[in-house]
Order: sequence, then structure tokens, then C-alpha cells
Amino acid sequence: MTAPSAVVFDLGKVLVDFDYEISSRKFAARSRLTPAQIRQLIDHSPLLYRFETGLLTNEEFYGEVCAQCGFSGSMEDFSAIFADIFCEIKPMIAMHAALRAKGVPVYIFSNTNDIAVEHIRAKFPFFSHFDGYTLSFKEGVMKPAPKIYEAVEHLTGHKGKALVYLDDRADNIATARERGWHALLHETPEKTIAALRQLGLPLPLNL
Repeated sequence: MTAPSAVVFDLGKVLVDFDYEISSRKFAARSRLTPAQIRQLIDHSPLLYRFETGLLTNEEFYGEVCAQCGFSGSMEDFSAIFADIFCEIKPMIAMHAALRAKGVPVYIFSNTNDIAVEHIRAKFPFFSHFDGYTLSFKEGVMKPAPKIYEAVEHLTGHKGKALVYLDDRADNIATARERGWHALLHETPEKTIAALRQLGLPLPLNL
């Protein structure tokens, strides 16, 4: 079996964990809404969808959230609170580094937004070490829509079994499989690392 030519990573819950409860509590302390109401506003909401498909600029998203919850801070305050919800999933970061060390091309493929990406880029050095990035807010479309998978194929120059894709969401994996990719539902680093070894990727045993 020929090993895949490139590894494509989802970002959230694969390389970095995140918790919107952190930002919801901080926003609630400076607004008229409860943490639960804030969470409903910024997490998997129509407003976040518009932001993560590039329909809103950073400033427009900030303005909409402020208008709906009464947040009193500056744009800088807002961005710091909104984005400071991430932590590295260290075994996956180590796996990414091991693939790079063996010359395997690696890519990011994420439903995300500009504020989060700039925060992650500044805080986590690993993020700068990819061969390319397909990000929903730049493409104007989100997973699992097929169009954004086409963008990954164009970026990487690969299709079908030449790509292996890691994502924690079954619906995103389903579209990848429909396109013939190797697509692995990420549950734990141990399972994902073992699955990549089975596909023939050069990962050391000490991961």
C-alpha cells in the first residue's frame, strides 16, 4: 500500500482544544447577559457562521456582539477575551513535528475566523509550520460543504487516497470520504497516531 502524500489537519479539537465557556464567563462579567446567553451568541451560532465564512469583518463581528450583549470593552479587549480559549493538544503537536521532520507535507483545514487564527499564530509556534492553510473565513464557505474540500485539493495538488485527513466531526469526515480521501475521525491522539502508522506514514514509536 502506498502511503498518503500529505496529511491534512483540522485545527480545533485536533491540534488545539478550546472552551467557549472561558470567554463566555469573561464577557458576561462585562455585559448584560449571562454566561449561558453569551455562549449561545458566540458558539455555533448564526452570528459566528457569518463571521467564519467571511461575511463579517473583525470589527463588524465585534460591533454585533457588543450590540447584542452590551460588552463595554475595546476591540482589543474583545479580541483578547474571544480568542484566549485554546490550549495545545501536545501529542498531536508532537506528531505534526515528527511528520515534518520526515518531509511529509502537512496542511491546516479549519472552520475558523481571523481573530482566532491571529491569536493561535502568536501564541503557538507550531501553527506557522505548515505547508498551507485552507480557512473558512478566507474561502467564504465552511465544512462540510464540498467546495471547501476542492480548495484543499487545489492547495495541496493532491486528490483521493493521496490525502489523509484528521477531523473530530463525523459530518466533516463524511464529505472527505465521499471525495475518496483517507479520512480519520479523531477521537484520541493514540488512535490517530496508530491509524497513520497503519497507512504507512513514518511516525516514530516513541510518540
